[in-house]
Amino acid sequence: MPSQTQQNNVVLVSKIMQFLFVCFLASFMIGCTPIGLAVGGGTAIGMATTQEGGLRVASTDVAIRVQIHDLWLKHSVDMYRRLDMTVREGRVLVTGTLPDPDMRVDAIRLAWLANGVHEVINEINVDNGNGVVGFVGDSIITGRLKTKLVLDKKIQSVNFSIDTVDKVIYLMGVAQNGTELDHVLNHARRLPRIENVVSYVRLRGEMPPALEPMPQQDVEYTVPARPHIKPVEQEMLYIQ
Repeated sequence: MPSQTQQNNVVLVSKIMQFLFVCFLASFMIGCTPIGLAVGGGTAIGMATTQEGGLRVASTDVAIRVQIHDLWLKHSVDMYRRLDMTVREGRVLVTGTLPDPDMRVDAIRLAWLANGVHEVINEINVDNGNGVVGFVGDSIITGRLKTKLVLDKKIQSVNFSIDTVDKVIYLMGVAQNGTELDHVLNHARRLPRIENVVSYVRLRGEMPPALEPMPQQDVEYTVPARPHIKPVEQEMLYIQ
């Protein structure tokens, strides 16, 4: 029977092969001319046009998938190996199991950095070695804030993801403008029994730093989800 390390290596190689195939498909669908697509890519076009929105939407979804895979892989091979995603019309469903809640926060934060993402649905489980666990108190805080955002007509709630870890609220997503972001932050700050509010929200139309050409060391890949600081309110507004 193969060891756990051997099994992990097999899974990793399999995911890398899938990633390389997606990269090839993205470059093929986006970079080729219409004539080249018609001659050599009939199968790809046939698959894409069956999706709602046709080839353009399908190629955009492939590009989103490639970006997120790249961000996960650069941040953590373990994160990349453990997670899966489905992308449809800019909506990203993330599934899988991670060893701690901080890594879950980072995974969703990185997913929001991809160009073209309109919504990220977090279905990541946390397994601390004793099985998948849930955090009842944190879930209640998250649920309350989601309700407030949905009911606020000044906020497009679908553009935001919320994760709560040990009474610290992490906000991720894309705000239409600074005013909308202020409304979201105010709702979060007013909730009872929270210790901190951390915003990873970026503004619409601005390039996320992690996707810009950067020096050799890109801090966006190394910033932990929970910096070791005193529990004071920290706002991290990523400007593209």
